[in-house]
Amino acid sequence: MLVLVAGCGSAPRRASSAPAPRRTGDIHEIRHVIVIMEENRSFDSFFGTYPGADGIPRKHGVPTVCVPNGVGQCVKPFLDRNGADDSGGRHGPLAGQLDVDGGKMDGFIRITDRKLIRECRRSRRGSACAHLRHPNVMSYHDGGQIPNYWAYARNFVLQDHMFEPNWGWSLPAHLWLVSGWSARCRDPYSPSTCTTNLKGLRHGPSAPITRRPNGPVYGWTDLTWLLHKYHVTWASYVAKGEPPDCLTGPIDCYARLKGPTTPGMWDPLADFTDVREDGQFSASQVPLSRFYADAARGTLPNVSWVTPDWADSDHPGASIARGQAWVTKLIDAVMRGPNWKSSAIFLAWDDWGGFYDHVRPPVVDKQGYGMRVPGIVISPYAKRGYVDHQTLSFDAYLKFIEDDFLHGRRIDPKTDGRPDPRPDVRENERRLGDLVRDFDFRRKPRPALLLPLHP
Repeated sequence: MLVLVAGCGSAPRRASSAPAPRRTGDIHEIRHVIVIMEENRSFDSFFGTYPGADGIPRKHGVPTVCVPNGVGQCVKPFLDRNGADDSGGRHGPLAGQLDVDGGKMDGFIRITDRKLIRECRRSRRGSACAHLRHPNVMSYHDGGQIPNYWAYARNFVLQDHMFEPNWGWSLPAHLWLVSGWSARCRDPYSPSTCTTNLKGLRHGPSAPITRRPNGPVYGWTDLTWLLHKYHVTWASYVAKGEPPDCLTGPIDCYARLKGPTTPGMWDPLADFTDVREDGQFSASQVPLSRFYADAARGTLPNVSWVTPDWADSDHPGASIARGQAWVTKLIDAVMRGPNWKSSAIFLAWDDWGGFYDHVRPPVVDKQGYGMRVPGIVISPYAKRGYVDHQTLSFDAYLKFIEDDFLHGRRIDPKTDGRPDPRPDVRENERRLGDLVRDFDFRRKPRPALLLPLHP
């Protein structure tokens, strides 16, 4: 079933001169899945004016939606002329539901700018009132400001109904990305003690992150349990630097965690019990420099997750030009290497960051879906200039990997050999779309589309 190109955690082998594998004409043309996860952008904030997408409702180029600002006015989405001067907004589990406001999609300003609203009501003038006339959560960027992202959309596949799998911020989204669940475990060595949790590891300002500072935190099953069991190679490539996000939004709240790798809030695989027990810890903490070397040699694993640091993350406060350049460098590296012809790159942003979006998320269970985020598929087999309107979430990435490499086996406590109490198997959600529809595997692989880092 598989062509294994590198052992987990081992030194990469040079690409052999063996003949190319026989064409399959189906999902198995993809032997390398690369998931790149950036930070904190709603779909409308990056692609709200993209032609053919379900973007900001407009008439004659003027938005027809207007969100109350809490002081008797409303604000229409507007182009951020500064191009990078973003602050974003509140984006915890409750904030998301209050932004949606029962489907009216009108809570964005009053949830993020409550203090400024009170100040403006008192003074009736000043900087607070000025901000509320153009609050940053209502801003968006266009193709002139993020040209490479739009170029990938024009030449490959843009997904305009990709939803964060959960209500809330980055940590649960990244947990869902690799495991299909976000939980808290009383005992990380006993999966039965895990219960759904969207708030993070802390239950209060003084609560410890874990009772075992040097041990695992997450006791339920993640995808690597099945990948390892069936000899599918994988790696999590992590950047050195500060983390992109934290529960309450401020950038400096976890700056003290700066170290040799991205902290576990955004690269959580190292803290899963099954990763430790499988002896795969080294695969969960591969330096980002190794990604470029593996791409050049043609020794990328079958499944890769790539995580930025704060500066390259597109998070509000960081430069989107720098984030775009970082993503482009990753994609260019794959396209230049021998693995391009058998690769699928999934690019997404982990949560909406408080930015306005006009689409009400569908309800699948008590945990989600959350707000809409951008999603792009880049592959030599991806349809050209296609806008995918299917309902998707990060669960679709798990489903694609399982269908490609595991013959459809799921992270399912009834069948995976490692029971946990997750409330449902999200890959089997009926309304979840199928990423296979974004590809045409009958055609010959398309050549690379190399883009400049700084267009």
